[in-house]
Amino acid sequence: MNDEKSRQLAYRVRRHALDMTNRGGTSHIGAIFSMADIVAVLYADVMHYDPKNPKLPGRDRLVLSKGHAGAGIYAVLAESGFFPVSELETHCQNGSRLSGHVSHKGVPGVEVSTGSLGQGMPMAMGMAMAGKMNGQPHTVFCIIGDGECDEGAVWESALIANQFKLDNFVVTVDFNKIQSITTVEDTIKLEPLDQKWASFGWRAIRVDGHDHAALHRAYAEALAARGQGQPIVVIADTVKGKGVSFMENDVLWHYRTARGEEYDAAVKELEAQKP
Repeated sequence: MNDEKSRQLAYRVRRHALDMTNRGGTSHIGAIFSMADIVAVLYADVMHYDPKNPKLPGRDRLVLSKGHAGAGIYAVLAESGFFPVSELETHCQNGSRLSGHVSHKGVPGVEVSTGSLGQGMPMAMGMAMAGKMNGQPHTVFCIIGDGECDEGAVWESALIANQFKLDNFVVTVDFNKIQSITTVEDTIKLEPLDQKWASFGWRAIRVDGHDHAALHRAYAEALAARGQGQPIVVIADTVKGKGVSFMENDVLWHYRTARGEEYDAAVKELEAQKP
């Protein structure tokens, strides 16, 4: 598959998100950048949806459980035609429907509001269970953070999804190795993460989360596994702050906002990588 469409979309997601967080004085740019390639591949080539009919019954659903990275979802939705790109300029402004943590209230394309870690995956799992019970053809996708895997609700949902053979449920772990104020390794060790998920009965696929070809193959494998009775997890090894050298692998950029010279330098680096 030609990766050009998804690469261009990933660039635009990062570029919009940088401007949105700068303008609104919000944070989590590192978490947005780490998942940008994942959401770009999903919306460019994998998911079935109709931006002119956001509630299409047969649409695939995506739940961003790591809701603090909401600016990335708003950006990909706008670029995919759900609402005007110009509305991104209102992000986190008074009266805007585009809040910091992702909100479904009045925002076409957003299935549920999230932000409390561990909340989104159980909701997505419930959607998948309902779809399975009703014999629906759509797939439910969910993106969770690695730090979010410290939440018990994630593993309860994993157990339930296996129990009910939810092979219409695809979870992606944005494994960028940094959470909140330190590394995942120093907080609660997750490795071997793929083996942990496999021990819960899931088909585990591990890929470079910035390699578009690898992501395409992973999601193709996930969709091809429908009917085999296993939920699927794509463990995407990513880099926090991917795309801007001074943000990469730096815990500072979980909460920091790029302003002034930092913003200018980030714009310059992203522009240099434009597909």
